[in-house]
Amino acid sequence: MRILLAALMAVLPLAASAATLTVKVENVGGKGGILRLSLYDAASWSKDDAEPVASADVPAVAPETVVTLKDIAPGVYGVKTYQDANRNGKFDQSWLGLPLERYGFSNDARPVLSAPGFDRTKFTVSAGENAIVIHLQ
Repeated sequence: MRILLAALMAVLPLAASAATLTVKVENVGGKGGILRLSLYDAASWSKDDAEPVASADVPAVAPETVVTLKDIAPGVYGVKTYQDANRNGKFDQSWLGLPLERYGFSNDARPVLSAPGFDRTKFTVSAGENAIVIHLQ
């Protein structure tokens, strides 16, 4: 019984500090497809092969789609998202590198010749409920 109580006491602080992030994505196009959303920390933001801290793929519903990420550690993060209208699993671009699908970043950061840096997209996730809005471009 003492071992069970000790294990429960060790887990409770972790559960209490977990966060939920609700992302309302606006300007979702009517072509449908999948809305792909990824949450990154500063260390993984600009690495092409980095795994996101959390991610979700949900049906893209116009004009807005809501995505909820659960059990996130409080911290500073940035979000990248795009509407994969043709469901091919990648962000399509023209031969010039121009986007062919709608995309967005936290803080509605806009790219200038490349994706915005982490400092322009970062926001704080606190324990409990958190919410942000992203407008697809």
